[in-house]
Amino acid sequence: MTECVRRRIIDTGPGEKLDEPLPEAVRQRVVETASEVVGSLRGEEIPAPLRRVARFEPRRRARLAATPIATQLEKDEEFRERVAEAVRETQPELAVALDSGTVPAAADPVNVAALAYLIRPPGWAERIETARRDLERSALAADEARTIRKLAELQEQIAAAKATRSEEVDKLRAELRASRAENAELRKKLHQSRTRAKHEHARAEELDRQAAEDRGAAAVAATASEAELRRLRARLSQAEASAETTKRAAREGRNLDDTRLRVLLDALTDAAKGLRDEISLPTGITRPADNVGGVTPERPGHRTLPGRALADSDPALLDQLLMLPQVHLVIDGYNVTKTGYGDLPLSDQRSRLVSGVGVLHAQTKAEVTVVFDGAELDTPVAVQAPRGVRVLFSAPGQTADDLIGQLVRAEPTGRAVVVISSDQEVCDSARRADARPAPASLLLRRLSRT
Repeated sequence: MTECVRRRIIDTGPGEKLDEPLPEAVRQRVVETASEVVGSLRGEEIPAPLRRVARFEPRRRARLAATPIATQLEKDEEFRERVAEAVRETQPELAVALDSGTVPAAADPVNVAALAYLIRPPGWAERIETARRDLERSALAADEARTIRKLAELQEQIAAAKATRSEEVDKLRAELRASRAENAELRKKLHQSRTRAKHEHARAEELDRQAAEDRGAAAVAATASEAELRRLRARLSQAEASAETTKRAAREGRNLDDTRLRVLLDALTDAAKGLRDEISLPTGITRPADNVGGVTPERPGHRTLPGRALADSDPALLDQLLMLPQVHLVIDGYNVTKTGYGDLPLSDQRSRLVSGVGVLHAQTKAEVTVVFDGAELDTPVAVQAPRGVRVLFSAPGQTADDLIGQLVRAEPTGRAVVVISSDQEVCDSARRADARPAPASLLLRRLSRT
């Protein structure tokens, strides 16, 4: 710090301070002045908080760093004195006048207050307060001038409005007289129009009455014609339906009889083949090897079923039933799955059962049909059935029990049919149709061994 700066700090001395913040105009002038000076200081002379903005253009520096600059001027006495020295060089006359206490009356109060804040001559706080009062008076005077000017403009507008008011009133009165005359003419025309409309309305009512009578007669005729047409169409539909039913019944009866006969023939053929193998019947012709001498071994005894009937809970029962020729295994699907694994979702129950009976078919070659109740499904589902396994869902309005009964009754008399279900009603229906019922637990035990 230079000697003159140190001496000036001692001369001003402590004790003077501002009771209120700087007026905004004075603060902006102080910040702009300091911003100009910051760009000319050496690096070590610039306060640390302002070094980042020291390279900015002065106006940009004053806009972006106004608060840090004002803070440093208030707290950093050395920085403020450097700014004051620069101001003394740029405005020497005003600085000398402030030091001597003789400020020109025509000087800008904002500029005087800003230099007084930076230079801090004796009485600087009072000069800032004087500038504050001058600025407030100037602002009040400007507001008063604007108010007077606005009042004069309003008075001129009121005078102009009064001048045009009489013209508008005369114009409106003339328009009112014209409207009244036009209204009288319109009332006259309206009366004439109402009279004509009354006559036309009476005529229209008469025409409507005649038209209604004609429409009634036409409606009666059309109703009779439509009734006759519906009757003829109904008779035609009945005739066509009867003809189609007759054709379908004949075709289905012939196909069903052929199918039942073929299944029964296959069952008899397999049964005959098994019987031939069981009792070792000779072939129908003599073979050359039969004439060659030799000692023949003893023939083994015939294979017979156990002497006693097997219980429904015996796991060997289902194996014996599946050995029957051309046996048809009909399974009550949900009855079996809910007995064995009812805690699974329905889709998982179906998949597990169908996969298991698929393995069973591969081992025994038996015909397998799995029946599920379609009433428990919200929408049709896709089931990937293994080869040799038929999966059926009951139709809407039909139960799985009904569908199982139809499957059993569709088989020819004499074919072996096994119904797997623990439902007593299903089992009784199967016995009445000459089918062999078996409990669901029997199939579940058999599937657990596959």
